[in-house]
This record gives sequence, structure tokens and C-alpha cells, in this order.
Amino acid sequence: MIRSPDHPSPDAPLAAEPGAVVLIVDDVPDNVAPLHDALDDAGYTVLVALDGEAAIRRARQALPDVVLLDAVMPGLDGFEVARQLKADPQTAHIPILFMTGLTETEHLVAALEAGGVDYVTKPIKPREVMARMGVHLRQSRQSRQGAVERSQARNALDAFGYATITVRARDGRLMWQTPLARDLLQRYFGTEAPVTPAPVLQWLERLLPEFAAPPAAGQPLREPPRLTIDQGPRRLSFRLHQQIGDEDEAQGEPGDWLIVMQETSDAAVLEALAQAFGLTAREAEVLYWVVKGKINRDIGDILGSSPATVKKHLERIHAKLGVETRTAAAAMAINRVPLLQPRGG
Repeated sequence: MIRSPDHPSPDAPLAAEPGAVVLIVDDVPDNVAPLHDALDDAGYTVLVALDGEAAIRRARQALPDVVLLDAVMPGLDGFEVARQLKADPQTAHIPILFMTGLTETEHLVAALEAGGVDYVTKPIKPREVMARMGVHLRQSRQSRQGAVERSQARNALDAFGYATITVRARDGRLMWQTPLARDLLQRYFGTEAPVTPAPVLQWLERLLPEFAAPPAAGQPLREPPRLTIDQGPRRLSFRLHQQIGDEDEAQGEPGDWLIVMQETSDAAVLEALAQAFGLTAREAEVLYWVVKGKINRDIGDILGSSPATVKKHLERIHAKLGVETRTAAAAMAINRVPLLQPRGG
């Protein structure tokens, strides 16, 4: 929603936002000079681009705090520049104020639909531009501060082995990932942002129609089935955590979805079993295969031991767990070691 700032008093000083960088995009140098000088005098750091291609390059390199964008330029016009900047996760957060001599309603609507948050009409009045810029800069910085705090909270999960990503439900674009998530996606799928791996997209397509809406009154909240990708002894699980951001009311579509990922392996399970019950490495292996439903002969074949040796290991396992049957041992292991619990698909 476009919010018009309060009109400042004609004599009120217009202080720059501390450290703010402004990118002015206009193909007519004579239009740029007065605005550049006014912003520079007010304390802004001012960058200039004289065409659309240069504007996109400069925005991606410098990541300015705000873009003042001419709507009508030869070649790549301002509308297309705005669309490309908004489509790039690196520059999507930057507020864009259109500078236009077009006053027809459809042109102004086109500017806003392309990603602009506001517009000023030509001839440009520097004080009006700075007043409008101030409002959007403050809003943008507050929004980014909140995003930084959320990012720090999600990154903290990496230390516990839980990676997170966000995927935009509208088009399946991977919008954000923690460092651990980036490494896992590269290792398992060979992909990187903004590409969401095909198996993850297919999983989301199955889940979202059923789980995007909140449960009906009186119905319990169900956890969506998880996706699990096996890679040798390792496996990567995906859990649909929650919807973040506001629903796009105009389109009736949900925002981004936060997905939690965790990698597990047989080695991690064996270590967890050994620590939970004080087992030796070989005893942990025997108990692991008991949980998997293997009989002593099968376990012996897997471990390269005789069934009699497996039986002796199992007797010691029973004594350490305080149980008398392999069924009871398996049940206790599953209850004590979460990594052994069945995975949803």
C-alpha cells in the first residue's frame, strides 16, 4: 500500500537518513544534476546511472537504500528495471520511487505494479523527493531490521543441525537459506538459490492444497508428512514448518513457507544408541538391526559374524537395557532415540 508522507513545513530542515545511499536513474544528465546536488548537500551518498542496464548493474553492486527511477528511458525503461530489481532477492528489498512526467492513471498504476512504492511527478522538486524518501527509508530499515533478527534466529538453528529455507508458494522460488541449508542442497541436489530442488517442489505441490489453510474449528492441528531423501547411509528430511509473511490478498495466495531440514545418518543413530544405553559399537550395531526387524542370521550376514556371536551380543544388550526380549529392546530403543522413529514421506 502506498502511503503519502505528511507534507513538511516549507522551512523545515530535511536531514538525510544516516549513511543512506541513493541511486538516481535518468537518461537526461540535466535532470540528474539539480537533484544530485540537493541530495548531496543534504548528506546523502548519491550514485547515478544514465540507462536501465547500468541501473541494474549499479544496484546489484552497491545495494543502495533507495532508487529514484525515471519511468521513460530508451532501451530498458524504468518499469522493466523495477521488475528486474524486484525479481532479484539481493535487490528486492530496495524501495523504488518513480520519477515521471506521465500523469495518466494507467501509467501511475503501471509504476506501482512494477514494484514502485511511490512516485513524484516532473518537474522534480528536491524537497518533495527527500520528504517522500525519508518515509520509505525508515519503513525499509525497520523491515530489514526485523528480517535480520529473524535471519539470526534461523541461522542459530544451524548449530543444532537444523537447516532452514523459505520457498515462495506462488512460484516455488527459493527466497532464503541458512549456510547449512545451502551446503545440504548443493550436496544432495546440486542446486542453489533461487532454484528449489524438483523433489521439494513436488512435495510442496502435494502438501499445500491441504495444509495451506488453517484447520477447521474443532479439528486438531496435523503435522504435514515429511519428505525424506536418501543418499547412501545419509538421509535429508524436510519438514513444512509454517507460513511466513502476509497473504497476498489481491491474488489470494500464501506468502513464503519456512521449511526445516535435518540430515541424519546410520552413524549418528549408532552413536546415539551407544550413548543412550552404554553399549559398545558392535552392540549398538546389533540393536540397530534388531530395531529394523532383522533376525540373528540376517544380522550376522550384515556384520560378518555368526548367529551365535550375534546372540551373545543380544544377551548383553538385554542385560544393559533391563529387558528380556528383542521386541522390548527394540521398543525401548525407539522411545529413547528419536532418530530411530519412523520417518514420514
